[in-house]
Parts: sequence; structure tokens; C-alpha cells
Amino acid sequence: MVSSITFSVCCRDGAAVEDQVWSTASVDLLRSAVPWRTFRWFKGQKHYSGSYWSATTRSHVIYESRLELARLLFTDFDPAVLGITAQPFLLKAEVEGQVRTHVPDCLLITENGPVVVDVKPKQLWTHYLRTDLTQPLVLTRVLRRTT
Repeated sequence: MVSSITFSVCCRDGAAVEDQVWSTASVDLLRSAVPWRTFRWFKGQKHYSGSYWSATTRSHVIYESRLELARLLFTDFDPAVLGITAQPFLLKAEVEGQVRTHVPDCLLITENGPVVVDVKPKQLWTHYLRTDLTQPLVLTRVLRRTT
């Protein structure tokens, strides 16, 4: 059972909005988000991190894998996408008495509203879809049901 879904976001002006109830998230607040966290780069790392110059945002968007880069390329050519933010916010939920956190891969601001995106290989999604809600990635599915 999932209870109390909250989010925290860092805004462009440097302010942080923390532990807000997810149902109160406004498009304007989400649009003003900057990456909640950045990532490390080091010699020998197993994933391919970098930044991509996005025509949509007219700025760099960070990514942590080639799969995320492929999703960014696809997104950049979608005319319905008005904004892209990588690592947009921290989600926090209490699941079966334990606090779980997750930072989604990106947030797309579209003509139809915000879209939370997690980019994972198919074999990982198959695993997460078979497990219960104790997996942080499944929070994205929970959010879809509550918005």
C-alpha cells in the first residue's frame, strides 16, 4: 500500500521546494525545475554519461546512458514537447511502512501537460513490472494513477 507521495524540486532561481504533496504540483513549478542531482564522471565507468544540446530547450540536457540519449534525440524531434528537464525532482513515498525515493530520468512539458519519463532497458522493466510497489521505479506508475 502506498501513502503520502511527495516531491522536492530545485528551481532555476536557486530556491528549493521540498516535500510538497504530489497532487499539488503545478505545471509552472515543474517547468521551472533544474536537475535535482547531477552525476559523476570517472574513468572506467560502465555507463555513458554526457550532455546533449537540445533544440527544444536551446540548452544542454544531461543524460546518464546511451538509452537516455536516444530518448532525448527522439524527444527533441517531437513538436508536442515544449520543454525537457533531466533528473527533474525527487519523489518520495511511503510504501508498506518504508520511505522510498526516486529521481525520474526526465520530465517532458508537452502540449497536453507534464510527462514523467524513466528510460530503462526492456529487461529491467520486465523485472520491475513483476515486482510489487517496493521498487522505487514503480513510483512513476503510481504517479500516473494519481494525476
